[in-house]
Amino acid sequence: MKLCFLANANSIHSFKWIKFFADKGHEIHWISLAPNIFSDVNGVKFYQFREFSAKPLSILFNAILARKLIKKINPDILHAHYAGVYGVLGALSGFHPYILTAWGSDILIAPKSKIAKPLIKFALKKADLITCNGETLKEKMMELGVSPRKIEFIFWGIDTKKFQPGFKNEKFLKELGIFDFPVIISLRTLEPIYDVESLINAIPLVLKDVPQAKFVIAGKGSREKVLKKLTESLGISNSVRFVGWIPHDELPRYLSSSDIYVSTSLSDGDLSQSTGQAMACELPIIITDLAVNRSRIKDGENGFLVPTKDPKTLAEKIVILLRDEKLRIKLGKEGRKMIENKLNYYKEMEKAENIYEELLSRQKHNV
Repeated sequence: MKLCFLANANSIHSFKWIKFFADKGHEIHWISLAPNIFSDVNGVKFYQFREFSAKPLSILFNAILARKLIKKINPDILHAHYAGVYGVLGALSGFHPYILTAWGSDILIAPKSKIAKPLIKFALKKADLITCNGETLKEKMMELGVSPRKIEFIFWGIDTKKFQPGFKNEKFLKELGIFDFPVIISLRTLEPIYDVESLINAIPLVLKDVPQAKFVIAGKGSREKVLKKLTESLGISNSVRFVGWIPHDELPRYLSSSDIYVSTSLSDGDLSQSTGQAMACELPIIITDLAVNRSRIKDGENGFLVPTKDPKTLAEKIVILLRDEKLRIKLGKEGRKMIENKLNYYKEMEKAENIYEELLSRQKHNV
C-alpha cells in the first residue's frame, strides 16, 4: 500500500506507528509541521511544512499546499494523527479514504476552546474512519456528533521486545548519584495535568519509613522550576534526581534500574505509554484511580490505584512495596502479562493494517 501520514515528526507515537508500516515494505509519505527528529526509516519520503505558534495560521498557510501535495502523492490511504491542525489539514485536502487518529487532549481538552471546537468537529466529520485508544475518547467524540460505527479501537501498545525485564545497571545508577538504594521513578511531563506535586509531597512521608529511598523524576514542563523549589523547601533535595527529558532509547535502562513506577496524572485517554512501558519491564506500578486506569489495573493484583491529589495514600503504597519484595515481584509479573495480552504494540499495528485493507477494499467496491 501507498500510505500518506499527516503527523508530528517529533513525536515518538507518530514514529512508532509509521515505522511499523515502513518496516513491512509499504510506501510511506510523511507530512509534518515539525522537523523530523528521527533517523531515516526504510526510505520514508518526508515533507516539512511551516508551523506557526497560532494554530489557525498553520492551517490557513498550509491547507492549499497540503491539498496539492496529497493529490500529487495520490496515496491509497491518507491518515492524520491528532484531530487538531493535522486532522483539519487532512479534512481540507478532500482526499478519501481518510483516517483520523484521536490522541487524547485533542478530544478531551481542545474542544473546550470556542475556536478549536468547530475545527475539531469538522476534522472528525470528514474522516471516513476514526481510531482512538480508549472508551473515554470514544464517548467524548460521540458527544461531538461522531457515529460510534465510525470509531475503531487501536491502542498505542507497548513494544514488548524493547521494554522487557532487565537487571539494574549499577554503573548507570552511580552516574545519577544513586548507590544501591530502592529507586522510585516518575516519567510524566512536568505540567499541571500530571500533578507531580503530589509525588513530591509524598516523598517526606516515605523517607520517614524508608530514609534511603531515592526518587527519579523525568520530563520537562512549565512546572519544572516550581517543583524543584518545592523539593528544596521540603528538605528532600538529596533524595530526588530531576533528570530532564529521557530519549526513548534510554527509557528501558531507567526503568530496569528502578524498583517502583509512579504516575500521579489527573487525566489520561487510556493507560499511559510510560505506565505500560514500566509494566512491560515488570516494574510494580502505583497510578491514580482514573476510570481509564481501572479498566486496565486491578488494585493489588497487577498494580496499585490511589486517589488523585492524595500524597498520604501514595506514600503508604510506596512504603508497602518497598518493604515487600515478593509483592513487588508479583505485581510486576502480572503487569507484564497484561501488557503482552492486551496492549502489545505489534498486535495493535496488525489490527491497524487490517483496518487499512478493509477500508481500501470498501472504497474500491463503492467506486
